[in-house]
Amino acid sequence: MRVLGIETSCDETGLAIYCTERGLLGHALHSQISMHQAYGGVVPELASRDHLLRLIPLFEKLLADCQLNRNAIDAVAYTAGPGLIGALLTGAAFARAFAFALDLPAIGVHHLEGHLLAPLLEPDPPKPPFVALLVSGGHSMLIDVKAIGSYQLLGDTLDDAAGEAFDKTAQLLGLGYPGGPALSALAQTGESGRFKFSRPMTDRPGLDFSFSGLKTQVLLAAKRCAKEKGLGENTAGLDIALKAALARAFEEAISDTLAIKCERALLETSHQRLVVAGGVSANTRLRARLTAMTQKLGAAIHFPRPLFCTDNGAMIALAGALRLQNAPLDSLRSSYKIDATPRWDIASLPALVSSTPERPAYL
Repeated sequence: MRVLGIETSCDETGLAIYCTERGLLGHALHSQISMHQAYGGVVPELASRDHLLRLIPLFEKLLADCQLNRNAIDAVAYTAGPGLIGALLTGAAFARAFAFALDLPAIGVHHLEGHLLAPLLEPDPPKPPFVALLVSGGHSMLIDVKAIGSYQLLGDTLDDAAGEAFDKTAQLLGLGYPGGPALSALAQTGESGRFKFSRPMTDRPGLDFSFSGLKTQVLLAAKRCAKEKGLGENTAGLDIALKAALARAFEEAISDTLAIKCERALLETSHQRLVVAGGVSANTRLRARLTAMTQKLGAAIHFPRPLFCTDNGAMIALAGALRLQNAPLDSLRSSYKIDATPRWDIASLPALVSSTPERPAYL
């Protein structure tokens, strides 16, 4: 079965074709970063309009790259939530219209389940049970994955997610948008130990996260430095060495906090595998810190390749394929229903009877 996956939850238009017998056949992605940079963040209306412009050209490119025609598609999977409602509806409408025209089954996929399953696209896919850390601009959560489709939330963010804290901290340092990658690159050159920030909520039991206070600590430290240098409160005017030291201390605090919570989750569940996914999982310092922690525990760790850390169609195609293998396909045909759920609890998803692709998922 060849499944077309469509991702339009925010500011990336992603399409992919996954074959349950051969694995991932191809993928195409367009990022809207350059369009949103002038506004310092994602503008939902602009994001929706851009998805409309990109979907058909990307689909045609994908078919050409895979040397397939549209009649080779057997089913369609699309991101139905969570995400920006307008952006979600563009992908849902395209998917449902395409499926209806060709009389194909179509299924809505949970965006976070897509991220959680992204490491299954790698040569050494993890097998449940495992702990999953989903860490991105909108989410920082720990999940007990007893089986694919059987998810128990262990910890969630109480305010800013890690990726959001990265972007906001980068903004106060004048690093532009998106700030996370820029801050991480700058942190590589920063002086170690010049600043020291707390590891939020690690001094008490529990697996929840809170990063708004950490962001405030960086702001206060930056303002103090700006004042000492006669810049008033112009934190963006600090010299590059100071910015780099602040960036490194912030990144170390985020990485340590996530590692401490992941270690607790592994010990509490007795699982021997950790899966890390989402946009922030591409961060090299975080990867190194989590790898060292799991090695200390004798546990395995799995990441998606950086290309599949951010939003993409491949993870949606794979998640959709697994869901379609467990669904009565006739009930998913010939439907006019266009569903999108901007807020959707991942723990509400039904478990899968079969959760193993017939062949390896990697390219």
